Order: sequence, then structure tokens, then C-alpha cells
Amino acid sequence: MKRTHWTAVTRLVLLVALVAVAFPAGVGAAERFPKLISLPDGWQPEGIVTGQGPVLYAGSLAGLGIYEVDLRTGEGQLLADGEGRTTVGLGFDQRTNYIFAAGGPDGSAYVFDADSGELMRTYTFDGAGFVNDVIVTRQAAYFTDSFSPVLYRVELGPGGRLLDQGAVETIPLIGEFGFVPGEFNANGIEATPNGKSLIVVNSTLGTLYRVDPDTGEATEIDLGEESVTNGDGILLQGKTLYVLRNQLNQIAVIRLSPDLSSGSLIDTISDDNFDVPTTLALFGSRLYAVNARFGPPPTPTTEYSIVQVER
Repeated sequence: MKRTHWTAVTRLVLLVALVAVAFPAGVGAAERFPKLISLPDGWQPEGIVTGQGPVLYAGSLAGLGIYEVDLRTGEGQLLADGEGRTTVGLGFDQRTNYIFAAGGPDGSAYVFDADSGELMRTYTFDGAGFVNDVIVTRQAAYFTDSFSPVLYRVELGPGGRLLDQGAVETIPLIGEFGFVPGEFNANGIEATPNGKSLIVVNSTLGTLYRVDPDTGEATEIDLGEESVTNGDGILLQGKTLYVLRNQLNQIAVIRLSPDLSSGSLIDTISDDNFDVPTTLALFGSRLYAVNARFGPPPTPTTEYSIVQVER
């Protein structure tokens, strides 16, 4: 049998071929999972959430819809036309691939199919002030209202099945929950993995609360001398809570006690690219924060971005 001799040229050709397979055209190694992801000009984002796989969705305060981003490349496309509907905080249900969106001043909530972009359901909350954020558990989706001391509960059926308008319930926030009339109060919301406790941040008071999802009973989480004023989107991983402090361009990292009665500030994450970030999303070891750029009046040409940071 004739022995094949691998020349240096042959090795080089094979190496190039392997690189081409690993990194297709337009997706070079340096470009994968970019640190900065651009959103469409004038988008006015506030809420983001990750979906199934390396995909992220961004809502629009300008009512432009839901934008879908591939985190590997930073490339994006319009998933759902907003048709003027304001979308603030976003939640995601892995069981159904549905995106839940808080409707802000619209006093509503919307559910979109992440596969097709179809608007699946609209829920209306009577007397709502500003429906700000949402978290989805196995039993329900819970929404905060920044101008009213309540939560809105949208019951879900088996496997996350959507129910009709009768599934909506208003739950007063009672107990130790602090409320300042005329200011932004309840903002970001999270849930423990079993859904038995919710965590809510009050932006104005800088306080965190453990909330019973059935009764609305709120117990302040003791942070000692620390405060999370300007707290906006929050993200819970194990017993670590990330609190995005929008105007301060910081992410406070809080280590919570097992019973959620107290917490300690263990780190602060900042980035030169932060420009009033409002909401957090997670993929792997990466945190993503969306720049809402509150301050100067937005225009159709205002640029917006999502910033990746290590946690």
C-alpha cells in the first residue's frame, strides 16, 4: 500500500477548512457573542428577555414591537409589529415559547408567540397606572404597577396554556410594602424557582421585598445600610440577585439569605458602555443590559444598544 505523505500545504488546506466549518462566513471568532449589540434607531427599548437558545427579545416604549436578536452574531430582525402597543418589561415561558409583555401606560399585558410573532392574547387591568414588569411562573404571570401598590396575576393553565380575560386578578401589596404616591414604586420582579415567593424592587425607596404570590403580603428584605435606589430590572440566579440601578449605570449584586429575609451587597458591576440601562437578561455566564438612554428626548434617529458584561 502506498503511504500518503501529509505536506505542509495539505495541513494548511485542512486547517482552513476546519476554521470555515467552525466559523461560517460573516461569523468570525472575534465577532461571536459581541459585547455591544445595536438595536434599530429610534427603538426606545426598556425590557429584554432571553428565549430558547442564544436569542434575546427587546420591547419598545415607542410601540414598534418585539425585536429578536441572535446573541452569537448580534444580528437582529423584527419579530412582531407593535402596532403602537407600548411594551415595557418582558417575560418568557420556556414551555410555550411565549413572550409576555407589560404594557406600561396602556394598562394592559400582551402575549406573543416567539416562533411566529403572532399576538396571542391581550389582557386588560382595570385601573392600572403603569404596568412595568413581569415574571412568569408555572402557575401564573405576575405584573408590577409602578403607580399602584398592587400586582396583577394572570393565571396560566397546564403547560402554560393561556386562559381568557377571567384569568386576571388584582392582588394588593400589603404588609411592609412601602409606597410613595406620584413616584415610581414597584418595578422589577422575580420569582424563586418553585414560584412560592416573588421579589419586588421599589425604585424610589431603594428597597427589596419578598412577596407571597397568593396574598400579596410583602416583607422587606433587610439590606443593612445598603440601598438599591433607582432599582429597575432584577434577575435572580440561585441566591444571587442582580439589581440594575438605571440612572447610576450600575448593577448591584446582592447575596440573599436562604429564607430571603436579608441580603448583602457583594459586588457592583459597571461598564463604560452603560447609558441608563433598565433591564437584565442572562445567557450562560453573560449578563445583558439594555440601554434605555432616558434623559435627552428620543428621536427617530436615536441609537440604542445592548451591553454584554460578565457576571
